[in-house]
Amino acid sequence: MITKETVDRVIGFDGGELPVVSLYVGVCPDDGAALFTRINSLLHQIRPLAQDESIGRRARMSLRGDIDRLEHLRDLDAGRGRAGTLAVFSCSGQDLFEQVMLPRRIRDRVVVDGSAWTRPMLGVLDEYHRCCVVVTDRRSAVAWELFQDEMREIGKVEDTALRKPNYAGWYGLAEHGVRNRADDLARRHYRNTVHMITDLFRGGGHELLIIGGHPEEVPCMVEFLPRSLRERLAGTFAVDPRTATPADIRHSAEDIAERYEREEERRWVADVLERAAEGRPAAIGLDDCLWAGSVAAVQALLVQEGMTVPGVVCEESGWLAAAGDVCPLCGGPARPTPDVLGALAEAVIDEGGAVEHVVADTELKDHLVAAALRFPLPPRPERSAA
Repeated sequence: MITKETVDRVIGFDGGELPVVSLYVGVCPDDGAALFTRINSLLHQIRPLAQDESIGRRARMSLRGDIDRLEHLRDLDAGRGRAGTLAVFSCSGQDLFEQVMLPRRIRDRVVVDGSAWTRPMLGVLDEYHRCCVVVTDRRSAVAWELFQDEMREIGKVEDTALRKPNYAGWYGLAEHGVRNRADDLARRHYRNTVHMITDLFRGGGHELLIIGGHPEEVPCMVEFLPRSLRERLAGTFAVDPRTATPADIRHSAEDIAERYEREEERRWVADVLERAAEGRPAAIGLDDCLWAGSVAAVQALLVQEGMTVPGVVCEESGWLAAAGDVCPLCGGPARPTPDVLGALAEAVIDEGGAVEHVVADTELKDHLVAAALRFPLPPRPERSAA
C-alpha cells in the first residue's frame, strides 16, 4: 500500500553526492517477459553513467548497485497481479530502495539525478483522495486510512463509559445523575477522538474525513469537530462498531468517497466551463487543450475517463497535436502516438499541473478534455507538412 511515510521518505531523501535512480515502468498482469525487456531497455539508457570516470568512484559504484537491483525486479512481488505503473527509487550507496505501485499507466522512463524524480508519482497520486475513516461509539474509536483499494488501521481511542446509563439502580444513583455522568464521559470521548483525528490530519497526509457509527451517535461526534475538520468531512455512515468487520467499514467508506469524488468532478467541470464562458484563461476541446499542453499553460486538466485519441508528439519541443508530420515549433519530426490524451496528461504533470480523470456524467463528455490555464493561449503556429 502507498503510505504517506513511504512518499515522504522518497521526497525527503538526500543522497549527498550520490545519485538517485528513478524508474517508472507500466505493468499489467499478463506482461510476462515483455516487462523485463522494457526494464532492461530503460536501464540501457543509464549504464554508460556507471562507467563514466568524470563522476566520482562512489557515485559510479552506487549506480552499479542500483542497476543490479533494478535488473532483479522480476524477483519482487510489487505490482504482481495488478495493472498500473511501478515506480522505483534507488540509491544503493545510501541504502534507498523504495517501490510505489501507481494505480494507472504512465510513460516508461528512467532518470538519474541528485534527488528522486517524484513529479510523475505525485501527479498521479494527486488524482486520488487519501481518506481518514473513523468508526466510533460513546467510548471507543478506531481510525483507518483508505487509499485506492486498500485500508489500514492508523489509530485507536479507548475511553471509560457507563455500560447501562439508563439503569440508575445499577449504580445506586439518581437517574439524572447517571445520565449526566454518561453524557460527560461521552463528551470526553468525543473530544479525545477529535484530538486523534486532528493529529492524523496535522501531518497533511489525509484529504477527506469519513465518520461511521450508530445513527444516533454520529451526529454527536460531528458536533465536536472544529471547522477545519468539518470542511474535510465527506460523509457519514451507519454501522455497529462492535460487530462491523473491516470489510463492512471499507465498503461503506468507499461508497462515500466515490460519491464525493464524482461530485468533485462535477464541480471541476462546472468551474472550467464557467471560466471559459467568462473569458478567463481556459481551454475547451482537444485542439485547444493540446496547444495549451504544448506551451505549458495548463494549470488543471480534465480528461473524460476511458477515452483515447490518436495524435502526434514532438519529443524535442513537446508539441502535441491531433495530426501532423513536422513540428511547427522546432521543425523536427513528430511521432505518432495511439493516445495523445495520455501524452497530454503526462506533459501537464511534468510541468507541475493537476490532472483529473472525470468519471461523472458531465458536459465534458461533449468535449473529451478541458483545462483551466495559467495564462491566455498565445497564437497557434501554422502546421507544416513533411
